[in-house]
Amino acid sequence: MRFSDGYWQLRPGVEALYPVHVRDVGVQPDRLVLYAPAKRVAGRGDTLNTPLFTVECTAPAPDVIRVRVARHLGGADRGPHFRIEPQPVRPEVAPGSFTSGALTARFGLGDDWRLEFLAGGRVLTGSPRKGLAALSTPDGHFLREQLELGVGETVYGLGERFGPLVKNGQSVDVWNADGGTSSEQAYKNVPFYITSGGYGVFVDDPGPVSFEVASEAVSRVQFSVPGQVLTYLVIHGPTPKDVLRKYTALTGRPALPPAWSFGLWLSTSFTTRYDEATVTSIVDGMAERGLPLSVLHFDTFWMREFHWCDFEWDPDTFPDPAGMLARLKARGLRVCVWINPYIAQRSRLFAEAAAAGYLVRRPNGDVWQCDQWQAGMGLVDFTNPDARAWFQDKLRALLAMGVDAFKSDFGERIPTDVVWADGADPLRMHNYYALLYNEAVFEVLPQGGAVLFARAATAGGQQFPVHWGGDCESTFPSMAETLRGGLSLAMSGFGFWSHDIGGFEGTPDPALFIRWIPFGLLSSHSRLHGNESYRVPWLFGERAVAVLAEFTRLKARLMPYLYAAAAAAHREGVPMLRPMFLEFPDDPACAYLERQYMLGDSILVAPVFTASGDVELYVPAGRWTDLRSGEVLTGPAWLRRRYGPGDLPVLVRPGAVIPWGAHDERFDYDYATDVTLRAFELPDGAAVAVALVDAEGRPAATFTVRRTGDVVEARRGGSAAPWRMQLAGAGDAGQLGIRCSSPD
Repeated sequence: MRFSDGYWQLRPGVEALYPVHVRDVGVQPDRLVLYAPAKRVAGRGDTLNTPLFTVECTAPAPDVIRVRVARHLGGADRGPHFRIEPQPVRPEVAPGSFTSGALTARFGLGDDWRLEFLAGGRVLTGSPRKGLAALSTPDGHFLREQLELGVGETVYGLGERFGPLVKNGQSVDVWNADGGTSSEQAYKNVPFYITSGGYGVFVDDPGPVSFEVASEAVSRVQFSVPGQVLTYLVIHGPTPKDVLRKYTALTGRPALPPAWSFGLWLSTSFTTRYDEATVTSIVDGMAERGLPLSVLHFDTFWMREFHWCDFEWDPDTFPDPAGMLARLKARGLRVCVWINPYIAQRSRLFAEAAAAGYLVRRPNGDVWQCDQWQAGMGLVDFTNPDARAWFQDKLRALLAMGVDAFKSDFGERIPTDVVWADGADPLRMHNYYALLYNEAVFEVLPQGGAVLFARAATAGGQQFPVHWGGDCESTFPSMAETLRGGLSLAMSGFGFWSHDIGGFEGTPDPALFIRWIPFGLLSSHSRLHGNESYRVPWLFGERAVAVLAEFTRLKARLMPYLYAAAAAAHREGVPMLRPMFLEFPDDPACAYLERQYMLGDSILVAPVFTASGDVELYVPAGRWTDLRSGEVLTGPAWLRRRYGPGDLPVLVRPGAVIPWGAHDERFDYDYATDVTLRAFELPDGAAVAVALVDAEGRPAATFTVRRTGDVVEARRGGSAAPWRMQLAGAGDAGQLGIRCSSPD
């Protein structure tokens, strides 16, 4: 939201108050409170009719400082609030400074207002004169903060946003919307950003937060909230990975999805016609073509039209749902079904929920209803514990029938002209609803095997994976914007992410579908899904079948590597799919890269966004080896190359050791048994530790791979098991001696 007219003036109807100087300071063992009047106080008379800013600093965790700014403190606190998990910290408090770990907030106690954040003797950012403001506008009262950016400093995050990865120059309103992937709107809005300056900022407000990122004030990040209180946290890194670790420690680390969920998901698609015969023919078609399939997803029309959601199978189309599920599971498949939090008026559950008070109501007591999705639908009120339990019971019945997972669609179109059961502020509930909805669904799933396919989210929603990128078009530009959304979400604390291979809207031509397949399989989770047409690969030609087979099997082989990266995302909050900047923050060429990414810490993927196969990619320093062809590309360098249909750069970082699994059809197998260690460009004297987890994410085995001269030696700690080692691109033409050491 913009308040100024250029640098000097405010927009018509806008009035501003600024803290002028610190007049008084309160020092307590755990906090620093400063009082700053909105005009200079030279004598007692100046204290009359003068607004006063109250600024409080506290420490929720080491290296984190919470700043709460208030003009008026008497407003009713109706919630909701983001859940912040505090950590033990003993701050250092002085009259003009507040220190948490390595981070210090320093206030100017002289004639002018000034707030700076320092770490390691360096100023990270600061709120300058007239940066902090209380504003009166025709639309109400707002509090605004502006934090300075250094020269060349870049900004990332703010949720799943489909525009440029670097947010400098953008206006971003944190407000969930069902806007597709081709606009400034987003399904997953998170009021948190990271900068290349070694810190992140989390605005602790689930309501409508407006960001002006180097836009209204081109050397500052501005954020504003309606009302009289603004709270934000500054999080010191120093690296971007450190910022994510500390942010997710506060707002919640992602659960570890089950290993089977990393396999290929195939959907019936949205408005296509299907029954058990159709489903069986799809499954048979995959098996006949040797295409490994892990999960079959039933989209909306598993329920009757106009009845969404009554959680009942359409009896005309699926007369024996329990038997059908049993038959699918006998073939080794998991089953997912589509749901959302809306109860259509024709559903038998509508009257039940309305009578019990389980649906959101208008201020006059009427059930809030609309026809935008399903006729006369109401919205489940998850602030009501009884409504939450009622909704969960419907899901438990499906689990008992044989369902394994839920696609928890929607959760963005949340009205604000309503009354919530717990009295929550409707503006603050709009985004927060997605967290309550997905949490309610996630809770009913079996512990250790819980996985969603969720679309809406806000801060904290990363705890309930997986999230997918929403409704993208079947075009190359939409494929690219989808990746930008995933990279932006990764910089917002989300460890796992997926998207609709081939695009959702429209039917992709074979060239696009084939190019999208490797991108889809080289994401954390992989799903074939569309709107009005099926996404079975044989509809797009034999080449599509071959490419899908190759990359599904490649992903299965990579599971020892991928699931170790997934376990790390669960433990530390560092995402599986990473912007290049996150892995190479000191390489200035990586700052703006948004058409390639790192999958884990050692594999670089550059999807092909053209039918011709032309790719422009950046290779960081060192000799990078193509995982599939063995070709070595040397960086740092920008390269322009052409790849055939279904081909793309999949490059392994020099010095990496990739564990290569024993199975190419299953995804939940013993990753430490019969594993091959593939060593890439190991320098002389290097020793690389490789830690594997099992299919439950528990430590399974540790290997140490060491190169000494022309000999590469691998040793395994712990129990014995058959395994092998393979060199790739190590030395001249890979001609090195191999000495494998193991207990057997």
